[in-house]
Amino acid sequence: MNRIARRPLAALTTSAALTAGLLASASTAHAVGADLSDPRTVSAIPNYSCGTQTDSDRAIAADLNYQLNGTLRGYLTSYRVSCARAITDAVRARGLPERAAVLAVTTAIVETTLHNNPNMEDHDSVGLFQQRASWGSFNQRMDPAWATNAFLNAMLKVSNWQTRPIGEVCQAVQISAHPDRYGKQASDGQRLVSALWNGDLPVSGNWDNGPASNVGIWRNGMFHLRNDDGSATYVDWGQAGDRAVSGNWDGSGPDNVGIFRPSTGQFHLRMDDGSLVVLDWGGGNDIPVAGNWDGGNGGPAANIGIWRPSQATFHLRNDDGSPTYIAWGEPR
Repeated sequence: MNRIARRPLAALTTSAALTAGLLASASTAHAVGADLSDPRTVSAIPNYSCGTQTDSDRAIAADLNYQLNGTLRGYLTSYRVSCARAITDAVRARGLPERAAVLAVTTAIVETTLHNNPNMEDHDSVGLFQQRASWGSFNQRMDPAWATNAFLNAMLKVSNWQTRPIGEVCQAVQISAHPDRYGKQASDGQRLVSALWNGDLPVSGNWDNGPASNVGIWRNGMFHLRNDDGSATYVDWGQAGDRAVSGNWDGSGPDNVGIFRPSTGQFHLRMDDGSLVVLDWGGGNDIPVAGNWDGGNGGPAANIGIWRPSQATFHLRNDDGSPTYIAWGEPR
């Protein structure tokens, strides 16, 4: 952890036991003077895994990358999300509230930009939280669940941690030479945890065929849709790693739900009668969109599309299956 100002250290190579699911490289080479608060620096040095990177991790990274306001804006990757997920899962397994996860994730953003870093930049500090040797063995501190629980043990001793400002609580645990850094990353810590805690993704549409559109969320394979009168409609559709989308796919009645599955590049669209239409369109890190792209020429039904971040280009599907390409935005 950043307890004191860093100083250049002699280069060294540390051999570590191949612990299942942890070791990302055969050896951990010390990078001289690396600034672990800089996401560009940390991305370029060897790090341990935080577990399998899932489709959901990739989807969250794509969805949140440019919603963030702090250090990780534009640098959120599926690896970083997997580390935030490992922290969040450890907090949930402990039975602690969401705020505890926000505190832990915010701390890891500041300490290592969410990289499980084995390179001893600040004396003997390693891991997601840059915990020193006095906290535990090297392998313990490199285990995301163990390291998170060690952080939580210290956090629970901080008076009023449930209500005090995030930055104050993080600093009380870490005792950093840079106490002002934590509060600046707290909003991004909250955004990440919110996406991971319940897995909610927003959608909107005219679910009850009234005059106005309504809101909804997709949570772990279930749509929770709000109607005009405030009642809820629940639709079981999709699975972990999918991305929610909605539109009037059949051109009549209320809007319908659907999901885009990055792992297969397929849209799974639900019709008014509950039937399924599967369309191949996009994949990988693409972000789904929906709209009536061809208007009156193509009929009243909504169509699917994707925005490809690497190209900053929309790939829109028309009623006849032909594509329309629109370059819009900036690549990332």
